[in-house]
Amino acid sequence: MFVDTHCHLTLLDLTSYGGDLDLALAQAREAGVSKFMSISVNLDDHIELTTIAARHTDVGYSVGVHPCEDPETMARATTDYLIELAQPEKVWAIGETGLDYFHSTDFIAEQKQCFARHIHASQAVKKPVVVHTRSAKHDTVDIIRAEKSTHGILHCFTEDWETAKAVLDCGYYVSFSGIVSFKNAQDLRDVAKQVPLDRVLIETDSPYLAPMPYRGKSNEPKYVPYVAKALSDVYDKSVEEIAFITMQNFENLLNLK
Repeated sequence: MFVDTHCHLTLLDLTSYGGDLDLALAQAREAGVSKFMSISVNLDDHIELTTIAARHTDVGYSVGVHPCEDPETMARATTDYLIELAQPEKVWAIGETGLDYFHSTDFIAEQKQCFARHIHASQAVKKPVVVHTRSAKHDTVDIIRAEKSTHGILHCFTEDWETAKAVLDCGYYVSFSGIVSFKNAQDLRDVAKQVPLDRVLIETDSPYLAPMPYRGKSNEPKYVPYVAKALSDVYDKSVEEIAFITMQNFENLLNLK
């Protein structure tokens, strides 16, 4: 059985399901997906995600603010407020947080401060922090190290081995999305091959980054087995083995205290 460790259930294109998220999740379960972690990008996402998780025993969620949100929204994410939001059992993680200099370098200081507060909340509640990094790998690693963050996921990994090793040395897990299946992603597959199997996770990041053969289409959790297939080729393991290993890794991550 597969686990989609990073999906955005509040952002999915549900047109083909008549707007019914439950049908989309049912399709994913038919594809073998047995657990979903829906990721917040805005502090208010928890309102809808609480309702979704209450309806589905196999859905958990995160609380936090994406680094591409505006500074006013990031400022609302105080450590104390994040800790408060993270109390329910169905909150499995803090984030997604991190640094994104690709979309904007106007608020770098605010991004860094917000990232650090998410780490502090993660440490306080003993739940993993979900980290996004784009065009900011050095600062991302520096903050993880400076804040002594040891319990987290570098999600949608697309960086080099130096970055992977740095976060692995801190205790992090590395999560691969559909990008690892792209024909032009051989460099990423070469990096993935060096990541220890007991630190690998899989995700869709849906509705973004659909894996081959659905690249360019709207992504959804039912496609996470294609990410596992890409990694099965990288590691010379069966898809079933990758599914089991990544599921076990996710359970180990959530059980860290």
